[in-house]
Amino acid sequence: MDVEAFRALAPLCWRAPSAHNTQPWRLRYESRAVRVGWDPADALPAADPTGRDLRLSLGAFVETCLVVAADAGLAVRFDADHCAEGHRIGWLRGAGRRYDTPFGAAGVRDRRTHRGRYLTGPEPEVVADLDALARTVGARFRAVPDAGPLPGLIRAADQQLYADSAIAGELRSWLRLTPRHPRYHADGLTDRALALSRAEAAGLRAALAGYPLLRRVGLPRILAAAGGNPLALGGDVLVLVGPPDLDDQAQVTIGRALLRIWLTVQAAGLAAHPLSQLLDAPVPRAALAAQFGVAPQRLLHVVRVGRPATAAAPSARRRDQP
Repeated sequence: MDVEAFRALAPLCWRAPSAHNTQPWRLRYESRAVRVGWDPADALPAADPTGRDLRLSLGAFVETCLVVAADAGLAVRFDADHCAEGHRIGWLRGAGRRYDTPFGAAGVRDRRTHRGRYLTGPEPEVVADLDALARTVGARFRAVPDAGPLPGLIRAADQQLYADSAIAGELRSWLRLTPRHPRYHADGLTDRALALSRAEAAGLRAALAGYPLLRRVGLPRILAAAGGNPLALGGDVLVLVGPPDLDDQAQVTIGRALLRIWLTVQAAGLAAHPLSQLLDAPVPRAALAAQFGVAPQRLLHVVRVGRPATAAAPSARRRDQP
């Protein structure tokens, strides 16, 4: 493997998606391979205690690396070697031929999370294509059978998560609600990426600054209500349902498929908005699982998909690996 050639491509690979845009992945360059791992400091132990989002993000990062390398003409493969204690998921090594993928670096560069308005939902044939991609790793990508209860579940999830001081603290640490924030252009959730107006961003900053006191007088309920109903902005809600038994490495593999799903959504002229709160809050998650008749732990990803009315702002990315 041409390690130095891949090192030059790594900044683009960091455009992979991650919860709260923490960019947890880390690369260690060796003479003939690149170790893929993660930094626990960029995990979310309160909001993601099982590590589900972390492993999905790491899988998406691996797939991004393979797509970017293939586009540059590098023959690279991924060898899984998950080790939780060593914070490692595997190795990028040289291969006999380039990774076979229909995607390219431009798709990686242009991929966005779009939290704004959608004109329509995805066409049935696109949903079928997404489900076919999920099936390659033993999962399913399915439309929510009845969206009626979803707005209430989203508000309940938001309120439950804001009420948890540890989860709220993690969120505060990754919010970048003003360009004056020292890490505004590096990582985290910016006001632009969250589609917040200047007044909305200022209000959220003020509310979270007073969180310890205001939490006792109903701040979680107020913040949940202020978040509104994202479903009113259009699009359809799709859920990634995993197989009954999933170990850590299997979740990384599904994360790779999830990146292919996101790039397929983008190639169809659509956009995606994750609704992770529905899985992070136990009660809404159980209610959603009951709609599909599966165990709650099989729900891996919930996303609103549709044709965007406007372009989304790019999320921040680090230029150099810490």
